[in-house]
Amino acid sequence: MLTYIVPFIILILVVVFIHEYGHYYFARKYGVGVTDFSIGFGKEIFGWNDKSGTRWKICWIPLGGYVKFFGDRNVFSQADHEKILEQYSKEDQDKLFVIKPLYQRALIVFGGPLANFLLAIVIFFSIYTFIGKDFTPAVINEVQKDSPAMIGGLKQNDIILEIDGNKVNSIMDVSKFITTSTGDVIDFKVERLDQEYLLKITPNIVLSDDNLGNKINKRMVGIKLGAYNNEINHVKLGPTQALIHSIKEVYFVSAASLKYIGTMIKGTGDSSQLGGPIRIAKITGQVAEIGILPFISIMAYISISLGLINLFPIPMLDGGHLMFYAFEKVLGRPLSQKTQEGFFRIGMFLLISLMFFTTFNDLKDLGLFS
Repeated sequence: MLTYIVPFIILILVVVFIHEYGHYYFARKYGVGVTDFSIGFGKEIFGWNDKSGTRWKICWIPLGGYVKFFGDRNVFSQADHEKILEQYSKEDQDKLFVIKPLYQRALIVFGGPLANFLLAIVIFFSIYTFIGKDFTPAVINEVQKDSPAMIGGLKQNDIILEIDGNKVNSIMDVSKFITTSTGDVIDFKVERLDQEYLLKITPNIVLSDDNLGNKINKRMVGIKLGAYNNEINHVKLGPTQALIHSIKEVYFVSAASLKYIGTMIKGTGDSSQLGGPIRIAKITGQVAEIGILPFISIMAYISISLGLINLFPIPMLDGGHLMFYAFEKVLGRPLSQKTQEGFFRIGMFLLISLMFFTTFNDLKDLGLFS
């Protein structure tokens, strides 16, 4: 268990700290008082106070964190500013979150997800700069008999150029693009004898093992790949190219995640692939056993997921607060406290339902449910 728990805690501490520091940075930038900076929930394990009066602390339940602003229990817009201001001196009023201009409040809230995306970019940038990125063209060495690939027209020695409109820069991209495809048909653009062909392949969904030995429903087309001219092209990138490819990777992961969520909403997606903290802990532990580089890489992907999920327009999440600010911008005033509280109850119900669903999937993945 320690091989799972320790890497998971390290990963969560890093991505949650970065997320909360994004909120903290913009709060301090715009003069908002911060009373607490907490990693984890529940009872405090240890902590300290800085010169500005912020209590930095680590708590027992490492499944999130929070930044608490001066005079506020939460960060949603308040309609009764006059009543709030009566409780504070002029000096303290300047530290209140709720009286800051709308754009400042929005940036403070958006700062958390933004920090998660930036962390992922920094990780990918470091990998591409110091370790390198693979640019080996993907060539089909074998097409399995009667497979979707053979039926769709793929042939041996085809060079795969694009999958679903995504440029294939390396062999590694092929598996990634097939796995993240969501349609019934996958579009392959290939080069064959100096001509390009666009072929439509209908994948088979097969219960199989991933690279870590976990059971997943994989999209299989029935091809085996090799390096073009048997030459591996692994390149350390310069700063500009590393940054461009890092941003592209964050964008791709975010877009693929949103597509998958879209299929879930439409009822066509595979809900068994949704996981929660237990599955994340399991995969993190498995990856950590392979090495530090895979562990850092999965940290980047978890950071993207955390940033993206927090932008969903669900009350209780950062995206919910941003949704309230959008209403405030359009209406010229905040929504009433009662209306916002109603939205928060809905958001709490959705999050608890999602938590139970993902936990059930996690336990089923461990074999506790059939």
